[in-house]
Amino acid sequence: MELETQIARLADLGLPLVADRTVDDLLHSLPRELFEREPYELLMSMLGAEVEREPWGRWFCDRAWTFDTECVYAPGAYVGIARNLCRIAGRPGAFTDLRDHVDLESGEAWIEYTIDGRRQRWTAEVHDDWADTLVVTYLMGDLEHNGRRFCTRDNGQSMYLYFLDEGARHEINKLLDGRRPLVPVLGGSD
Repeated sequence: MELETQIARLADLGLPLVADRTVDDLLHSLPRELFEREPYELLMSMLGAEVEREPWGRWFCDRAWTFDTECVYAPGAYVGIARNLCRIAGRPGAFTDLRDHVDLESGEAWIEYTIDGRRQRWTAEVHDDWADTLVVTYLMGDLEHNGRRFCTRDNGQSMYLYFLDEGARHEINKLLDGRRPLVPVLGGSD
């Protein structure tokens, strides 16, 4: 299936490329044949990545993120995670007064923020440089809204995260034809 057709279908389901991202940006990283050999498989993986050429720091899709869970090295790590979750939830300013503390040597870590007038503080377990995924799910729970939720696909140490409504999730799973389906992070129907 042609790559452009795949891109258009995923855009219709809530996973559009950012306006100035192009097929050429995707093809800079991988050849067209790989995208078209198993429709949607590789494209779903790439949506959560950054474009691999200048200017740097550009995401392919604002509703997807490839979250490498081995990323907590120092203060600011949980703040970075929170900001990316806000970005893909379409709520970039949802967390205010956002700050964290990470001290791998002492085994102490936490994140705190205000959302919808509530102050939240979560203590994170320290396991080397791995993110505490329970704390990450708390952040996700605070961001889910309007029938949209965080969904994931299996990818070993990384998590492919997407922010979709239930209908879109089901339709994308049909397109994936049973290959590593999207599942809600916080439970729910399948």
